[in-house]
Amino acid sequence: MEILLPLGLILGGLVLLVGGGEALVRAATTIAEIAGVSPAVIGLTVVAIGTSLPELVVSLLAALRGEPDLAVANVVGSNIFNIAATLGLTAMIIPLPVHGSAVRREWPVMFAASLVCLVVASGGTIDRVEGGVLLIAMVLFIAYTVRIARRDVGAAEAQQFAAQTEARDIDRPGTPVGRPASIAVTLAVTALGIVGLIAGGRLLVDGAVTLARIAGLSERVIGLTIVAGGTGAPELATSLVAAFRKRTDVAIANMIGSNIFNILGILGVTAVIAPMHVAPALARSDMWWMIGTSLLLLPLMRSGARLSRGEGALLFGTYLAYLMALIAL
Repeated sequence: MEILLPLGLILGGLVLLVGGGEALVRAATTIAEIAGVSPAVIGLTVVAIGTSLPELVVSLLAALRGEPDLAVANVVGSNIFNIAATLGLTAMIIPLPVHGSAVRREWPVMFAASLVCLVVASGGTIDRVEGGVLLIAMVLFIAYTVRIARRDVGAAEAQQFAAQTEARDIDRPGTPVGRPASIAVTLAVTALGIVGLIAGGRLLVDGAVTLARIAGLSERVIGLTIVAGGTGAPELATSLVAAFRKRTDVAIANMIGSNIFNILGILGVTAVIAPMHVAPALARSDMWWMIGTSLLLLPLMRSGARLSRGEGALLFGTYLAYLMALIAL
């Protein structure tokens, strides 16, 4: 009977995560059409930040409660989960095409952010100044992404957006009246999706942590696995929904953008509000796993310009190996 409540929390969290992921992908696609940018860019900004909010909530609360190890472990574990588990599982179901910009621009930023995280954490603390630098880097990355996206919209895409706009205007005579309603509905769906993701992630984490403590696991293992997997579940749900809906641009971009936001945004905000001590084990072992999975992703993205089912299995197998190594320690 003791485990019924946490199991119910986990089930309810999963339902909210799947529903929130569906709503957010639909809204992100509509926002891309209205704004005149590609779905991949929306994945790198709106979807990525929205699905990373559970990590922000958990890490911030952990730091404020005097549990900095849990706060940092949540970010590191989530990034490993995003690359190895989420991308791996999604590619095993539906092979994911990889666009050149992901290899040329987004992946280098993600890898550089991972290296910066290791360098900063090696000092034993992440203070307010370092957190502020991370936040500034995050703002610059978002501004750069939007600027490049608008510049790179080709003639064919521009014609497509123009045709879609014309179709909306024909369906709803009086564009000034019709379009605000469309934007309002889209923003409402976006808000509902984000709320569902945050609430679902919170329920899932609460239930999972309770089960983990019943099983007698350490806080470090909880932070790197149960909490990280729970807060990373929104990315998993969103990517699986996007893949099944053939919105693979969003699925790939969401993972890269979420990892960037996890380090620059979440650690930045958390450190500015509550400077954090970093456990030596996190910098000595787990952050190297995060960097290693990032390195592994690059050749897989470059081979055939897609993540195949076999490559997805390799990524997922890497995550299982990490879990085995973590538990063995």
